[in-house]
Amino acid sequence: MSTPLSILDLAPIAPGETVRDSIANSVALAQTAERAGYRRVWYAEHHNMPTIASSATSILIGHVAAQTSTIRLGSGGIMLPNHAPLTIAEQFGTLASLYPDRIDLGLGRAPGSDQETMRAMRRDNASSDRFPEDVLELQAFLAGESRIPGVQAVPGAGTNVPLYILGSSLFGAQLAALFGLPYAFASHFSPDALHEAVAIYRRDFKPSAQLDEPYVLAGVNVIAADDETDARQQLAITRRARVRGMLSRGPAGTEYSDEQVDAFLTTPSGRGIANMMRYSVASTPDEVRSYLDDFAASAHADELIVAHQSQNIADRLHSVELTAGAMQLASV
Repeated sequence: MSTPLSILDLAPIAPGETVRDSIANSVALAQTAERAGYRRVWYAEHHNMPTIASSATSILIGHVAAQTSTIRLGSGGIMLPNHAPLTIAEQFGTLASLYPDRIDLGLGRAPGSDQETMRAMRRDNASSDRFPEDVLELQAFLAGESRIPGVQAVPGAGTNVPLYILGSSLFGAQLAALFGLPYAFASHFSPDALHEAVAIYRRDFKPSAQLDEPYVLAGVNVIAADDETDARQQLAITRRARVRGMLSRGPAGTEYSDEQVDAFLTTPSGRGIANMMRYSVASTPDEVRSYLDDFAASAHADELIVAHQSQNIADRLHSVELTAGAMQLASV
């Protein structure tokens, strides 16, 4: 049986598109994923990024949930140090009340932004240090067992929205194991510690009220197309777009040609950016299936969360469908 697949939707705002276009694309992607048999779609909290439209993550989840019927939807993730646990309990408690048994709450401790944006969000630099305590406080609010006398999450209490710990380092693996929560590793953009983190998580896992046995999700980039050359061209466009996003932090208004970007990718800094997409496959459906099967086995993953990286929405939806067919999701 194939490994279950889910989707990380980065809600990209492509050149020439608006935020409204991006959100409409996210709805179409979730509807396509639902028909194709994917297990869940997650959205990530990012801020001050002109090419990503998922900053108000809970609102986007609610909008998509209203236009789908069965697929699970959630955060991949909410950057908890940016928020009070009570606020997130209320937001996701509301979602769970509106869409029972369909909402996930993935949690990360990174800022999801740069230093200046952190200041604009009034984020305390030490808030990441409180992440473990904040996770427990949030979990208690959702269980109706508040750790703060006289304060309950309404909505939220008793919804028991399932929590997932997200990470790209050993810290997240250790925390997920200690708390007995599922662990999602961000190998789609930060691959280096994948195998060590998963090994630590599985070794140290302690059963909890939510989870009896360890459960690992691993991220991977996919572009499936009818023609291998087309798929590889789409991946090259995606990689260049990522590099341009990194370089755009330089002098305002600077534009870089494809040749300049490709030349940059041969430099040490460029190779570092390229390494972020180490776990990527761009090919025909049979080759995609072979890669994903091998990746799941190597990562010891119970579920793969796929970032379909095509820049064009039509290509992205086609990749969703082709990958589902190759992995026989309808039978999973």
